[in-house]
Amino acid sequence: MKTLKFHPVAWAVIIGTFLSRTGFYMTIPFLAIYLGKVKGIDPATIGAILAVSLFVGTGSSFIGGALSDRLGRYPVLISSMAAWSLVFVGFAFAENTSLFFLLSALNGLFRSVFEPTARALLADVTSEERRSDAFNARYFAINIGGSVGPLVGLKLGAGGLSSLLPFMVSAGIFAVYAIALIIFMLLYKLEPQETSDLVSMKKTVSIVFKDKVFIYFLLGNVFVAGAYSHLDSTLSQFIGHNRLGVYSFLFVINTLTVVIIQYPLTRLMKRFSSLTSLKVGCLLFGLGILGFGLFENVYMLVLFMVIFTTGEILCYVIGDVLIGEIAPAHLRGAYYGAGGFMIIGQSAGTWIGGILLSILGFGQGPIIFSILMLLAFMAFPFFHRGQKLRENQQRAANTRGGSIGMKVEEIHNFS
Repeated sequence: MKTLKFHPVAWAVIIGTFLSRTGFYMTIPFLAIYLGKVKGIDPATIGAILAVSLFVGTGSSFIGGALSDRLGRYPVLISSMAAWSLVFVGFAFAENTSLFFLLSALNGLFRSVFEPTARALLADVTSEERRSDAFNARYFAINIGGSVGPLVGLKLGAGGLSSLLPFMVSAGIFAVYAIALIIFMLLYKLEPQETSDLVSMKKTVSIVFKDKVFIYFLLGNVFVAGAYSHLDSTLSQFIGHNRLGVYSFLFVINTLTVVIIQYPLTRLMKRFSSLTSLKVGCLLFGLGILGFGLFENVYMLVLFMVIFTTGEILCYVIGDVLIGEIAPAHLRGAYYGAGGFMIIGQSAGTWIGGILLSILGFGQGPIIFSILMLLAFMAFPFFHRGQKLRENQQRAANTRGGSIGMKVEEIHNFS
């Protein structure tokens, strides 16, 4: 099938993404249950343990991506995956609460180092016209891994007294992938980065965060991440508190929608610019969120979950493609790493949704989800401004290119 003919290294990233997500979701979703039921840790401390992972991951994403620009994709991927494997071994045998804090922090660190580096490597080995297909396949792998992982984890006893096995299986998956990456490193050499292209970390920070198009994209993505966070936080509390079966069904609909419409949708949106797709995506996110608060009928909730998931696909798949388009090749890792700051929105969205539920109560769904819809719409002006700047940049580049071509032709005619 023509559309699936990627570079072997691209396949290694896509399949590795499936494996890493499967291993991750075999255990981490059940970690809170494990810490409470098996280790006897109180809920407030468990929340703090889980939050540490998110907090550490926010800053380490940029550092990990930038390091991959300087040290190479393979060394950073292999070392992070090998170390990540040891973290899960630690979860299996840890007894002390402070050790769980440390392991949670390391979990966030190594995941945030691995993710942007893997995305940068995928962009490195894929031509610009094929990147949408490659990131589409990667996102498909993420969702399949996210679906398979919890089921396997439950079968292996995740969250219960036999949680040693799932942690060790996850560690084994990560270790096998690290070995596979070593083999790929030996078989498929990447183009070495030109020494002249390497810049200091300070200059890298300056370049990335002075890129106005990227900054507008990043600011918009903060609100997008906030919108997505409501799927397993605000919505789970709002619907799940008295209709857990309905919430579980909607979660399945979310996964099935990704599997069914992701490929044709991203093919369709190739006709438009990446930022146009992001603008449409954030609006669909908001409309989907509003529907969750307006309707109790299951069929209407399914409809708005499909709308919500359509926005999710557009924002997350096309967002990765956009970074590949605007990032200089020698700073691609840093750009993908900086994209990790969108986690701020995820944290804030979870917090804001909880506050609204606490203050207004579960009976005020239309008001709560209308506010959350407006917050999702806040991404639109940032994406729109970024699109205008990018169009102006491209127009100026074309004008300069045309002027140079005319001068060359004049010199040729004169001679």
